Amino acid sequence: MELLDWKISHIKNLLDSFERLTGKTIIERLNPELDYKAIQEGEFVLVSHNGAQDPILNFGNEFALNLWEMDWDSFTKTPSRKTAEVDLRESRQEMLEVAEHKGYFDKYEGIRISSSGKRFKIKDAIIWNVFNQEGVKIGQAAYFNQIDHL
Repeated sequence: MELLDWKISHIKNLLDSFERLTGKTIIERLNPELDYKAIQEGEFVLVSHNGAQDPILNFGNEFALNLWEMDWDSFTKTPSRKTAEVDLRESRQEMLEVAEHKGYFDKYEGIRISSSGKRFKIKDAIIWNVFNQEGVKIGQAAYFNQIDHL
């Protein structure tokens, strides 16, 4: 599968899972290609990681890539735990475990760090489990649009 086709399919899984678990929407959905474009160009962060024991980031929209100061290849090779400062990783892990059991976690706040060391606080983030079309859990995702640069 080509990368663009994978991204379009992945966005569908992210949005379907989000809507099913939270009853909310991130964008007005039109069709998979236009939904992907709206996510890529959105003035918000949408990121996901895979379902590995030490999850690796597998998607970030353009806003997220700019915020973390990474290109696609670097971002998608990064363990998601490395987006948080070392002393804050334990509280991040606790939040991920709540999301794992409940299906999602909302109103999350935390400090994140870019690849160059810039710190920022995220507010009112929603983290949720992501399922594929067959209902198999394939990872977790996060959405937020409130950012305070520190």
